[in-house]
Amino acid sequence: MHSVETFRSLQNDATEWRRYLHQNPELDYRLHKTAGFVAEKLASFGINRIEPGIAETGIVALIEGAGGKGPTIGLRADMDALPILEASNKPWSSKTPGNMHGCGHDGHTAMLLGAAKYLADTRNFKGCVALIFQPAEEGALGGQRMLQEGIMDRFEISQVFGMHNMPGMELGKFGICDGPIMAALDEFDLVVKGRGGHAAKPHETVDPVVIAAQIIVGLQTLVSRNTNPLDALVISITKFNAAQGYHIIPDHVELAGTVRTFQPNLRDFAEQHILAAARGIARGFGADVEFKYRRHDPVTFNHTEGTNLAIKAASNLVGTASVDDKMRPRMGSEDFAYMLEARPGAFIFLGNGPTAGLHHPAYDFNDEALPYGIGYWVTLAETVLAN
Repeated sequence: MHSVETFRSLQNDATEWRRYLHQNPELDYRLHKTAGFVAEKLASFGINRIEPGIAETGIVALIEGAGGKGPTIGLRADMDALPILEASNKPWSSKTPGNMHGCGHDGHTAMLLGAAKYLADTRNFKGCVALIFQPAEEGALGGQRMLQEGIMDRFEISQVFGMHNMPGMELGKFGICDGPIMAALDEFDLVVKGRGGHAAKPHETVDPVVIAAQIIVGLQTLVSRNTNPLDALVISITKFNAAQGYHIIPDHVELAGTVRTFQPNLRDFAEQHILAAARGIARGFGADVEFKYRRHDPVTFNHTEGTNLAIKAASNLVGTASVDDKMRPRMGSEDFAYMLEARPGAFIFLGNGPTAGLHHPAYDFNDEALPYGIGYWVTLAETVLAN
C-alpha cells in the first residue's frame, strides 16, 4: 500500500509537464502539439504500444504488467483547453491569447503521464493498463468519438476510470458517490420572431425583446411549478442577442441555454415543455418561435463495483477520513459519461484547494495536487489488477 510520499519524487517532472501544457493550450480536436508532447513522453518511459490518431488527436497507450495475464483497465485523462482569455497572472500563463487551460486538463494529463512513468517502471500488476488521452471533452464529444472508433474492443478494456480536479475541495481529499455523479447536458436555441421597427413607436411593432424577457421568466416555472421539487432540473438561459442599436426594435431575438438533470424523463420533459411554454407566450403577443434542442452528454453514472474500487484505492492512498464516499452529485457534465455507458467503472473528484473555479479566467490547476492524482491512478491500477 502506497502513501502520497511515494509519488512526491515525480512532482517536479509532472509540474514541468503541466506548466508546459498550460502555456501551450489547444482546443477541441486540434491538439497536435499536445498529442505530440504526450506521445514523446510515453515513449521515453519505455512504453512500446502507443496508438496515436484516435479521434484525430487522441492517444491510447498500453502498459503490460509483470504479473502475467489479466484484464485491461482504462485510465482516462482529457487534454483540451477552453476559448477563454487567461487572467491568472501566473508565470506559466497561456502563450496563446484567447485560449487557456481553464478546467485543469493540463493537470489531468500531467497526472496520467506521471502514473504512466511509475507504472512502466514498476509493472506491479497483472494484465494491462490502457492510458486514454482524450481530445475534445469541452463540448465536442471527444469521448464519444473515441468509443465510436472502437477503443474499448480494440484494446479489450473491461473497466474504465476517470478523475477531475475540484476547486473548493481541500487539497488531498477525494469525493465520489455511487450512481449518478454528474448531470446530463442538453443545449437549445430559441428564436423569438416578432415584427421590428423604431424604438420610439413600439405600438407599431411586435417587440421580440419584451416577449423574450417574458419567456425567460416563464421557463423558470417549468422548474419551480411543473417538476417535483425533489427532482433536480436546471434550465438556464445563457445567451440573449437582439438589435445592436439604441433606437431599434429588432424583428427577432435569439436565445440559447442549457438543461441539466439526472433523469432521462426530465430531458424529454424539458425538450417538450420549453417549446410549448415559449410558443404559448410568444403567440399570446402575436409572435412565434423557432426551436432546436440538442442532447449532448448523458448522466455520468458510477457503477457500484467500480465505485468501491475507486474508494478503496483513494482510501489506501490518503486514508478513509480524506475520502467523501457519499459526495453530493454535481450539476456539471462530463463526456466521460459515454465511456461509463460502454464499460463499468467510476469517476472521482480530487481536491484542488481554494483556487478560482473551473472555467474562470483566473483558474489554475494546483501543482500540489499532482502527487495525489498520480498516486490515485497507480494505487487504483494495482488494486484492480492485483497479482
